[in-house]
Amino acid sequence: MKRLAIPAVLTVVLVIAYHLLMTYDNNFPYGRMRETPAVRPYENPILIMEAGLVPFHGGEALFRAAAPEALKSPLNAMDPAVVEAGGKLYSLFCRQCHGAAYDGNGTVGQSFAPLPTDLMSPEVQSQSEGRLFQHISYGIGGGGRQPALATTIPVMDRWKITAFVKSLGVRRSQ
Repeated sequence: MKRLAIPAVLTVVLVIAYHLLMTYDNNFPYGRMRETPAVRPYENPILIMEAGLVPFHGGEALFRAAAPEALKSPLNAMDPAVVEAGGKLYSLFCRQCHGAAYDGNGTVGQSFAPLPTDLMSPEVQSQSEGRLFQHISYGIGGGGRQPALATTIPVMDRWKITAFVKSLGVRRSQ
């Protein structure tokens, strides 16, 4: 008898609780989410996207995925105006770490381990412009401290900085 009484009492309690909840819900003085027009799906037609809004060519992903030797600057790296603009951008974004003498002895860079790279070293100057562009853009993996600057510096400005760094040449021993 007890086996039948417990489920029966439990069922009665659940039915009473359900009816009390529905009574409260139907007499609630404030609006219901289901009654809000914003929740009704497909009430307005879906907007059609304008042509050309989503790029299909170019973009940051292609620069990251490309082989560094395949990347070529769209700018003339020998143009003095490009190199000068790159120097100004270097002062703005790179000088704090790589220093005024491009030797890795910038004020901020002194707190890094390892220290920033000497931009006039043979190792840096022998790299292709595509590899330098990728290092500036996406950082240097494997323990390098070069931050990824792709979200900070526009693409054309990164090419200008690359042209400026390449224009420095190899440091002569003193």
